[in-house]
Amino acid sequence: MASVAIRDVRKAFGATPVIHGVDVGIGDGEFVVLVGPSGCGKSTLLRMIAGLENITSGEIRIGDRIVNDLPPKERDVAMVFQNYALYPHMTVAANMAFSMKLRGAARSDIDTRVKRAADILGLGPYLDRYPRQLSGGQRQRVAMGRAIVRDPQVFLFDEPLSNLDAKLRVQMRSEIKELHQRLKTTTVYVTHDQIEAMTMADKIVVMHDGRVEQIGAPLELYDKPRNLFVAGFIGSPAMNFLPGKLRRNGALTFEGANGIRLPLDAVPLGSDGRAAVYGVRPEHFTLADDGAEAEIQLVEPTGAEIQVLAKLGGADIIAVFRERHLFKPGDKIRLRPDPKLAHLFDAGTGERLNI
Repeated sequence: MASVAIRDVRKAFGATPVIHGVDVGIGDGEFVVLVGPSGCGKSTLLRMIAGLENITSGEIRIGDRIVNDLPPKERDVAMVFQNYALYPHMTVAANMAFSMKLRGAARSDIDTRVKRAADILGLGPYLDRYPRQLSGGQRQRVAMGRAIVRDPQVFLFDEPLSNLDAKLRVQMRSEIKELHQRLKTTTVYVTHDQIEAMTMADKIVVMHDGRVEQIGAPLELYDKPRNLFVAGFIGSPAMNFLPGKLRRNGALTFEGANGIRLPLDAVPLGSDGRAAVYGVRPEHFTLADDGAEAEIQLVEPTGAEIQVLAKLGGADIIAVFRERHLFKPGDKIRLRPDPKLAHLFDAGTGERLNI
């Protein structure tokens, strides 16, 4: 195992920069998820760690070695791709053993490692099968087994679950997390799915347009997003945003469109009249007689909860309730956000205002 240090790494394709001075520290044995929308640079960054893309400037260190100029085979990393990349003419055992055969490893060592990886992943009964005889989840396990057999210092996963159906994705992400807890190998995992990031990561790196927006533990990013982008990206359903101004008329309040007033817990000094964006997560609304009036547009029962799409001060918002209210489109309800859980962002910069 080893730590990974990414220091001021930049990448340009010709005259087009795509990674802009990224700094990320990954501790020995950590499970770190790079997350962001398509085109944000997360897969490019992963490929640079693997050595599949050259860096334009900066430094990548694995353990105590700077690996900028090392070819992929000398970096002691193993990568699991989105499309499995299995050899269709080879059995499961042969696919898992292939990299060790190329290294010239002893047959006894190969057999021992393949058996160990198969036992870990529940692939023992399938070692003599071919990829075409396996399900999607089993093929993904074979790809993971091929990485385990190499016993690398770092595992790299590039959106490995995106080809699976929803139920299998949930199962596989649990298996990958359990695998990490068992092997304790440093892992860098790329996904655009923030639910995967929240449930799997020790630490999340949120990327946007080739830059790191925030690094932190999953609940740290959820509870204290640094800016509007992170606030809107982390969480499902997404955080609600209401534009308006901060007002101090006796009590400190937020004044939105159409005169709605929402409670605040604390804001920076001298903020009276400041243009801001009020953020509230859907589950942090409650029904209250002193709440702001909202008109229900759509009701979506999901079983465990009810999602309500409504108009609040002219803005579209989503509120989530665990109770089974008998709401109908057109109903008027009064919603009050919890002021201790509200988020405030500067309207110009998008940066967080409340601590």
